[in-house]
Amino acid sequence: MKSLLDDLSPYIYGTTRLGDGKLAFEQRVSMARQAMDAGIWFHTSHQYGDALAVLRTAFDQDRSSVPKLIFKLHGGTLGEIRHSAADQTGAVGIDHVDLGQLCIGGALAEDLAAGGSCREGFRQLKTDGLVRRLVLEVFPWTSAAPLKALQGGHLDGVIDGVIFYLNPLQRFAANPLWDLLVERQFPIVAMRTVSGGPVHQMRDVPGFAWRDYLQKRAVEVAPIFERSGIKDWTEFSVRFAFSFPIVRATVGSTGRPEHLKSFLSAIGNLEPLPADIVAEIVALQRRWSDETDIQAEPWSM
Repeated sequence: MKSLLDDLSPYIYGTTRLGDGKLAFEQRVSMARQAMDAGIWFHTSHQYGDALAVLRTAFDQDRSSVPKLIFKLHGGTLGEIRHSAADQTGAVGIDHVDLGQLCIGGALAEDLAAGGSCREGFRQLKTDGLVRRLVLEVFPWTSAAPLKALQGGHLDGVIDGVIFYLNPLQRFAANPLWDLLVERQFPIVAMRTVSGGPVHQMRDVPGFAWRDYLQKRAVEVAPIFERSGIKDWTEFSVRFAFSFPIVRATVGSTGRPEHLKSFLSAIGNLEPLPADIVAEIVALQRRWSDETDIQAEPWSM
């Protein structure tokens, strides 16, 4: 099924690590240039330390290779969303957002859910050329509003897809929303490709997993990974994401050239995982969603 997100590169370079001040600035610029040379999309945000300054430096070194970009757009009002877009594009020296990730909540999210006036405001962002397309950010604790909006048809013609963590250990759309996305074949941009690292390290190395719940999930997923016969966790994770036809791309962050090469190698094979392997993980994710995800305090996962 064709969508307005079909031109995304299958792998999108996440720039979180470009904002890590523990790494030398020029080292981070070099990393950005290597990703630029790959001809792939980037995902970035003003939240990522000085990542925008790193990108500006890299882009100024070769303006002919500036990638298409997804920017996180934060705000509680349409004016704040517009300001977020203008500020971030200005910071890297471009004049528009190729794809805006709407990070909204509160009254603005409820207005969208109800089919309110914000829909026209989002359309105007596109008409003005500041933002070309929009995807709606989703978390377990925010899934109710997107579900209501999708049920009411209020995303049609305004929001071009949704974006959330989707990998073997995380599916950050609550079960009812996930089911409707699949039913409606609504496009998804998957985030956090490898969920933080190789599953065996998350399972076996104390403190390796970012949160305790990920270590527990790794215990359940590692045997499934082993039975798949696939040797590389990155390949397994990429193929898991693309086992769902509505996934248009996966976003994975790294500050290491060898990991970038691993991501780029993995997208050479987008064949879905065997159906039984996918079914096992989907069943786990349905259980995790009800038992943990929707019960979690916001931003605790």
